[in-house]
Amino acid sequence: MKVRWLKVAIFLLCLLPLAALGLKAWHGELGANPIEVITHATGDWTMRLLLVTLSITPLRMLTRQYWLIRLRRMIGLFAFFYGCLHFTTYIWLDKFFDLHAMLADVEKRRFITVGFLGFVLLIPLALTSTAGWIRRLGGKRWQRLHRLIYVTAVAGVIHYIWLVKADLRKPLQYAMVLGVLLAYRMAVWLKESAERKAVVTPGPRVGVSEG
Repeated sequence: MKVRWLKVAIFLLCLLPLAALGLKAWHGELGANPIEVITHATGDWTMRLLLVTLSITPLRMLTRQYWLIRLRRMIGLFAFFYGCLHFTTYIWLDKFFDLHAMLADVEKRRFITVGFLGFVLLIPLALTSTAGWIRRLGGKRWQRLHRLIYVTAVAGVIHYIWLVKADLRKPLQYAMVLGVLLAYRMAVWLKESAERKAVVTPGPRVGVSEG
């Protein structure tokens, strides 16, 4: 029951950034370049929610609060939702669905290319986030597929760094958090690998003398 109410609270909290953006638009408070404000806001929340999603597994392991895993899918889907808003702002408000202009951007502007890659990689993760897909793919194959979220997060950080060029404070903050999460994941992988080798490797044989 507590988890259900917590999920409701998190659901509403994840909608707050969109509501705040809508209110600013309604009152005409998006500044001289509203498209840029919307693009940056939706991009920031995509990145933040991706990092929160990646934080849940180490947090539940370190605190032994294993029920936290039940929040990961919803937060991950909200990251995809804000990613869709970010992408839609670009193709609709910025490029007015001009396919030629978008393809030229992907080819010439590297931050667009890597950002587009990150968004595309989010799509199969969102589509296969249900319990039904976990059963169809099997646990191990599903886990391997969903490790793409790390690639998506790395692409998002690079996209942001290449976009801003000068003021790198915010993208570098994201990069530091992601670096810590990747280091934790690597440490866990190395530990599990060492444990598997210890189980597989036979111990020294003890000789039995014949008398």
